[in-house]
Amino acid sequence: MTIFTRLTAAAVLATGLAASAVPALADREDPKEINFGIIATENSSAQREKWGPFLQALEADLGMPVKPFFAADYAGVIEAMRFDKVDIAWYGNKSGMVAVDRAGAEIFAQTTESNGDQGYWSVMVTHKDSGLSYEDVMKCDKSLNFGLGDPNSTSGFLVPSTFIFAKEGVDPKECFKIVRNANHETNLISVATKQVDAAVASSGGLYKRLKFAKPELFAEIKEIWRSPLIASDPMAWRPELNKGLKAKIMSFFMTYGRLGSDAEVTTAREILAMIDMGPFVPSSNAQLWPFYEMDQIRQRMSIEGDDTFSQSEKKEKIAKIDEKIADIRRAAEARPRK
Repeated sequence: MTIFTRLTAAAVLATGLAASAVPALADREDPKEINFGIIATENSSAQREKWGPFLQALEADLGMPVKPFFAADYAGVIEAMRFDKVDIAWYGNKSGMVAVDRAGAEIFAQTTESNGDQGYWSVMVTHKDSGLSYEDVMKCDKSLNFGLGDPNSTSGFLVPSTFIFAKEGVDPKECFKIVRNANHETNLISVATKQVDAAVASSGGLYKRLKFAKPELFAEIKEIWRSPLIASDPMAWRPELNKGLKAKIMSFFMTYGRLGSDAEVTTAREILAMIDMGPFVPSSNAQLWPFYEMDQIRQRMSIEGDDTFSQSEKKEKIAKIDEKIADIRRAAEARPRK
């Protein structure tokens, strides 16, 4: 397998990605190898082991090297795509929004869950012996330590920010003694080992990865809140890639785990299950419309509950947000997801 890369967003800048010259147009359209970005939902060594067989299959199908790119945070993958250092990337919906806005990413596929579902949940958990309920956590008496997700995470940040903190009209930093931002795995382990009192994470991280990889830690955790269903994650590529290469990539994603002999399909499904996924379905940037709207609603709810603004200031800010929500809905109607 080819060399694995691991960078934080800060390291991306430090290594000169942001300052480097943009590759020649031919190199941008026809790369000699594919760099595949993988967001940081758990530690890179675990991701390396899980993603290796899938990327080897992609490499064999495309007939060109495929190099994994691991970052310590979501922003590292986004910035790498922005500066043409990543060609394809697995994002969450929130990080996908940032990648579209900052890096011009184009979504071409959506993941499914390994059981066939096209969605997952954000969950809040505590230690099984804590005695804490959701209401206890949300008393906001600054007595508890809380684990929040990466700021570019959908289930770790955007969804709980919308359906917990904005809904309750509270700021996490004003609610808890300490707030720690970390990936799903770290948050779950921190709860299991009593390093934090409560945390939010992806249901996939809890019920798929932790339950089977570390059952002794899973047994220490209790779920106390669950979000509405979140659409499964997007796959995106750089827009500059030539149409022929995009067609090959699309063909692989749409047929992998579906076409071939019974043995080939079985093997592909087993490899997809290693990354907690099922066969992919077609998608586009339109997948993100609900999340753009959710982000604006979160901001609206936060402003409504912020007593530092006067009524006139609130009215002005909310009016601007309502305009943005209307623009998002018009765009969604003009280019529906399905």
